[in-house]
Amino acid sequence: MTLTKEHLINTLAEENGYSRFQAAELVETLIEIIKSRLSSGEDVLVSGFGKFCVRQKRERRGRNPATGESMVLAPRRVVTFKWSGRLRDRINESLQTEADRS
Repeated sequence: MTLTKEHLINTLAEENGYSRFQAAELVETLIEIIKSRLSSGEDVLVSGFGKFCVRQKRERRGRNPATGESMVLAPRRVVTFKWSGRLRDRINESLQTEADRS
């Protein structure tokens, strides 16, 4: 199952006693802060979770997959995610637990 914004809002409201409206405002505000920082070129670090990094990609040669025509792809910025060691350990721990059950 994919975690959606709706699921975040509902969980935040249920677990913290916020109204659904308050929870929605919190989630929207958090997402807007992250988006504004990334769009200005800043990295966003969420301790214990990971780091969203803005990377610059150079101009490069590519091709249109539909036509096979060669083209030049313009330089652009992309967002990458580097997970924290704690998140990695937690994910791998749950994987190990599942393997032990088998």
